Amino acid sequence: AQRSRPDLILLDNHLPGVRGVDGIAALKEAAPGARVLMLTVSENEEDLAAALQAGADGYLLKTVESDQLCESIVKVLGGESVVSPEMMTKLVAAFRAKPASGAPLVAASTAGTEAAGIALLSAREREVLSLIARGDSNKVIARSLEIAETTVKIHVQHILRKLQLSSRVQAAVYAAALNIS
Repeated sequence: AQRSRPDLILLDNHLPGVRGVDGIAALKEAAPGARVLMLTVSENEEDLAAALQAGADGYLLKTVESDQLCESIVKVLGGESVVSPEMMTKLVAAFRAKPASGAPLVAASTAGTEAAGIALLSAREREVLSLIARGDSNKVIARSLEIAETTVKIHVQHILRKLQLSSRVQAAVYAAALNIS
């Protein structure tokens, strides 16, 4: 990684004799500009939490469709974080089970600030946020609300901007902190 300075590192958690998550910090140090995307079979919420806390920029299951993998790679290279929809519910559950003040995934620092942020959202944006917290993809949200997927994307952008968050993962954690689902 230090020699080749990759833009993106796809990393499995189950490597011979080592856990991929244990190498994230060293990889980020060796290639500071590199984004790390976990691509693994592990559906374990502790592995997910450990990867994100260690600095992974995303966590995808190997069952991901190739078009979703490509889209996720582009998002991660663009500075976004991605988590497999199947894992989003586990991420939110893990966060709710172990709330940690100042956790790195939470942008707002106090419940009062978080509640004030929610007041900035329209009713539709709150609906979208609750579905994000549930782990739904844009496509599933669009079907649930009977709106276009592009409209969902716009709502997500507005939610992130209004709440001063940078990713869907942060939005889901934010919603979990307020028990919105």
